Amino acid sequence: MSQPAAKVVQTPAPEPLDAGAKLIQTLAGKVATLRKQRGLSRRVLSEMSGVSPRYLAQLEAGEGNISVLLLQRVASALDVRIEALLTEQTPLDHDVLRVAALYHQAPEEVQQQVCSMLAPQNPRLLRAGRICLIGLRGAGKSTLGARAGEALGIPFVELNREIEEAADMPLAEVMAFYGEVGYRKLEAEALERVSARHDRMVLAVAGGIVTEEDTFAHLLERFHTVWIRTSPAEHMQRVRGQGDHRPMQGNPAAMAHLKDLLQARTPLYARADAQVDTANRTVGSSLNTLLAAVAKHQFLDTGR
Repeated sequence: MSQPAAKVVQTPAPEPLDAGAKLIQTLAGKVATLRKQRGLSRRVLSEMSGVSPRYLAQLEAGEGNISVLLLQRVASALDVRIEALLTEQTPLDHDVLRVAALYHQAPEEVQQQVCSMLAPQNPRLLRAGRICLIGLRGAGKSTLGARAGEALGIPFVELNREIEEAADMPLAEVMAFYGEVGYRKLEAEALERVSARHDRMVLAVAGGIVTEEDTFAHLLERFHTVWIRTSPAEHMQRVRGQGDHRPMQGNPAAMAHLKDLLQARTPLYARADAQVDTANRTVGSSLNTLLAAVAKHQFLDTGR
């Protein structure tokens, strides 16, 4: 007589933790780990923090719903910042925190020197989160930059607008008043400011910034760069479409000059991390290519 087949009982898969439950588990693990690393019993930690041993036990078991004030007491007793208990990252040690404090208190030029010294150790981390669009005028940097910033949820900045705000005058007046040399100095200063102000951003710069060796070096150090390029004919057409007829007025050799300029700068633009060709393409298509490049090269990955 055959035996009846054994009934297979399937254990239901555990439901994924919601954000709140995951945070409580992270907090529980951090408190328990740090307490043991410091050789503290719950009773001693209780005496140091003023939080009862029973409450600490619940906290380490992931069952406590501790208030911010009590959590601050626990963090102080463990000699860490409160945010170190709420992140999965390893808390920073005292030396790192001390260096961070010294950095924030140092003058801007010292901060720049520190960043320059550390950049070769992990250049991607210094650039992480910042994207800069380079290329000749008319390629589509401003249009794509604004759309990309919106799509990525990060600020978009045009460096020439930053220069205008700092000088409190339109760009044409800046050029007339300061000249090319003065403009380039203002450009370098503006780049320093936006680099310090934004950890994540999309920046569009003037086409000639690549010819300034020091400024371009700083740009490549602090930003992931994308060369926005198009054909000479579209460069000219778009500039005229913006209402600027200067490239054509009284200059029958304008197209030849544009081609020579593009040829001369191509080796500099080619140093960019990625390229987007906008020739004969819609804004939407070019934007998709730009966003794909950002994702492929992990330009927004902070490495944390």
